[in-house]
Amino acid sequence: MFFDPLEGLARQDLENLQGVRLRHVVSQSANSPLYARIFEEHGLQADQVQGLDDLPRLPFTGKEDLRASYPGGMLCRPMEEMVRLHASSGTTGAATVVFHTANDIQTWADLVARCFHMVGVRPHDVFQNMSGYGLFTGGLGIHYGAERLGCLTIPAGAGNSKRQIKLLRDFRVTVIHIIPSYALHLATVFDSLGVNLEDLHLKTALIGAEPHSEQIRKRIEELYGVKAYNSYGLSEMNGPGVAFECPEQNGMHIWEDAFLAEIIDPVTLEPVPEGEVGELVLTTLTREGMPILRYRTRDLTRFIPGECPCGRTHRRIDRILGRSDDMIIIKGVNIFPMQVERVLMAIPEVGQNYLIVLERQGYLDQFKVQVEVKSEFFVEDMRVLKKLQDRITGMLRDELLITPKVELVEARSLPCSDGKAQRVCDLRGQ
Repeated sequence: MFFDPLEGLARQDLENLQGVRLRHVVSQSANSPLYARIFEEHGLQADQVQGLDDLPRLPFTGKEDLRASYPGGMLCRPMEEMVRLHASSGTTGAATVVFHTANDIQTWADLVARCFHMVGVRPHDVFQNMSGYGLFTGGLGIHYGAERLGCLTIPAGAGNSKRQIKLLRDFRVTVIHIIPSYALHLATVFDSLGVNLEDLHLKTALIGAEPHSEQIRKRIEELYGVKAYNSYGLSEMNGPGVAFECPEQNGMHIWEDAFLAEIIDPVTLEPVPEGEVGELVLTTLTREGMPILRYRTRDLTRFIPGECPCGRTHRRIDRILGRSDDMIIIKGVNIFPMQVERVLMAIPEVGQNYLIVLERQGYLDQFKVQVEVKSEFFVEDMRVLKKLQDRITGMLRDELLITPKVELVEARSLPCSDGKAQRVCDLRGQ
């Protein structure tokens, strides 16, 4: 049933293991220049952390700490022992670098293989990785996990849609890893080429790398005729393989033998009650070369209360709502792009892409949403389009509590990227 017996470890035994690993990782991290300085500034000795109850003694680590310690100030082992480095995509600032030992790479591959196995992928499957390779963790991280499981692995990389389709057909691919926005775009390429998605042999899609709504997942499942599983990872914590959905598709199991998770109020920095949304904080428990303590991910989620019917004891986190630093404030109202997506993707006439445009008129901020409309609904009768525009505006107003300006555009007319989708265009500073 399980790829690793640790998946079903009794809760108390799992927490005992976490306590042992936390004690070890704190001791190791004290060898890094960054944490040696931080411990000294806080008057903290590594041996004061003996178990989970001592976790609040540790200060938080932020992205600014990783940047300040560039290039090697967080290493707790000699650079000569490192075998790989990865860097974040730098979508919200300068890139940050993370190093790995050979054991770190093996542990990471095991965690990703565990994710694959959990959703039914087996060695006989053919896997196509449509994620970018290089410094981005989604390529090699997923690749090593697939090979660890024993799948025939096709490192297709990002983009080049016609080649992606040829590989899918020629090698009878059964499992793909794909960014949600690119999955929707690729489906339009199938349509333009006159290729029937039903002719493929796909059964499973692993989707992640950008926040997406349940409505997006359902669209992907309907378009491709597959089960699509949500995943979560970030470069600072390896990349993919931090948390993954099981077949229940009700939250992502976070692998608590490798990552110690907390959810805090991003303002007070105190833990939030079980089941409430807050900022996810993670501590590496198994990484040798560059452990990170209490890392503020800025990602907003919640722990899902209760046990999972799948039998795994590792807690589940909900899909990522957004980032605490991605919140848009318009006319005093807090808005997350994911709220817009949930509304739009539930409307049958809406196409695969949208763009939020923030503008300033005089002293007032304006919130505009450009929405692609499927070709069969983008008709010349302006009355029909006006009715659709009004309906979308009303549904967004009910969700957001402000009235956006909705602009309907033709299908495939908005910019599309092979990488993470850019959903917000902020023109207020121009």
